[in-house]
Amino acid sequence: MNYHLNIINAILLIYEQIVVSEIMYDIAVISGDGIGREVMSACEYLLDKLDLKLSFKYGEAGFDCFNKNGTTLPEETIKLANDSDAVLFGASTSTPGQPSPIINLRKELNVYANIRPIKSYKGINSIHDDIDFVIVRENTEGLYSQAEYGDENKVIAERIITRRASERISKAAFNLCVKRGQSKVTCVHKSNVLKKTDGVFKESFYKIAKEYPQIKTEDFYVDATAMYLITQPQNFDVIVSSNLFGDILSDESAGLVGGLGLAPSGNIGDHNGLFEPVHGSAPDIAGKNIANPCSMILSASMMLDYLGEWEISNDIKGAIEKVISDCKIRTPDLGGDSSTMEVTKAIVKEII
Repeated sequence: MNYHLNIINAILLIYEQIVVSEIMYDIAVISGDGIGREVMSACEYLLDKLDLKLSFKYGEAGFDCFNKNGTTLPEETIKLANDSDAVLFGASTSTPGQPSPIINLRKELNVYANIRPIKSYKGINSIHDDIDFVIVRENTEGLYSQAEYGDENKVIAERIITRRASERISKAAFNLCVKRGQSKVTCVHKSNVLKKTDGVFKESFYKIAKEYPQIKTEDFYVDATAMYLITQPQNFDVIVSSNLFGDILSDESAGLVGGLGLAPSGNIGDHNGLFEPVHGSAPDIAGKNIANPCSMILSASMMLDYLGEWEISNDIKGAIEKVISDCKIRTPDLGGDSSTMEVTKAIVKEII
C-alpha cells in the first residue's frame, strides 16, 4: 500500500513540476524612444532563447507616441501594463510641456518601490571593487509629484511626503535587506533644512525599524551621502530615500561601477512589477547599434526574480559577469567597439 502511495506521490510531483514549467507569462513591452528600442530588441532576442514561455504584448509611450497619438501614455498602454504579469520599459525622450510617461506609468501601476542594485564587476576599472548595495527609492510622491504652478516670475513645485508612503517604502527597504542577507539599512534625507517633509520621512523610517531589531540602522543627510558614496561605498547595504534624492544618488552610484549601461532597476508594488534600465533614450547614439544592452537585460533578470524564475535570472547575471570580465566584447561606453547585438549574442552564448 505504501509502495503504491509513494508511486502516486512521485507522479503527482512530476506532474506539478511539468505544470510549473509550462507557465505562460504575459509581458507588456514598451520600448519607447531612441536606444530604448534597440536595447529592448536585444533583450527580447535574449529572452526568446531561454527555456521560458513568454508572451510579449506591445504598448506605446514617449515622444514618438505623443507625435502619433497626442499623448505620451495612452490609456491602452496603461491597461496593457495592468493586465500583464510584468512590464518591460525601454526609455523615453522628454516631450516639452507633457508629463513623463514613465513617472505616470509608475503611479498608475502603484509600483511604489524603485529598486536599483549597484554592483561592481571584474574587468571594470574603478576605485572600489567590492561594491554590492541597493538603493530603494520612494516612487510615488516627493518632488516627482509633478505638482507645479505659478507664472513667468515665480514657479512653485510642491514636495509631497506622507507618513503612509514613507512607512511603506521603509518596510520595503528592510524586507529587501533581509532577502539579500545583508545587515544594515541607511535612511537618506535632509531634515536639517526640510524639517517637516524629511522630518516625516526620517520618523517613519525609525518607526518601521523597530519591527526589524536584527537590522542595523543609520541615517545621513543627502549631501553627506553623496560624498560617502564616493569615499566608502562598500559600507552600504541598503539605502532608502525619497524620490528625487534616490534618483540622483543612484545615477551617481552607477558611475562607480561602469556607468548607466550597467544600471538596472525594478519598480515593485503590491500587485505589479515594472522593469527598466536606469539610462535614458540617448538620442545622440540612437540608431548606431552601440548602446549597452546590459542594463536592459539585467532589468529583465530582475523581472524574472519577481516572477519567481530565480535560476534563469541567476544564469543571466552570471553570463553578463563573464562577458564583462573577459574584456573582449564590450560596447563603446565600456571601452570596446562591439555592437549592441554582438554583446547580446555573447551573453546568450554563455547562457546556452
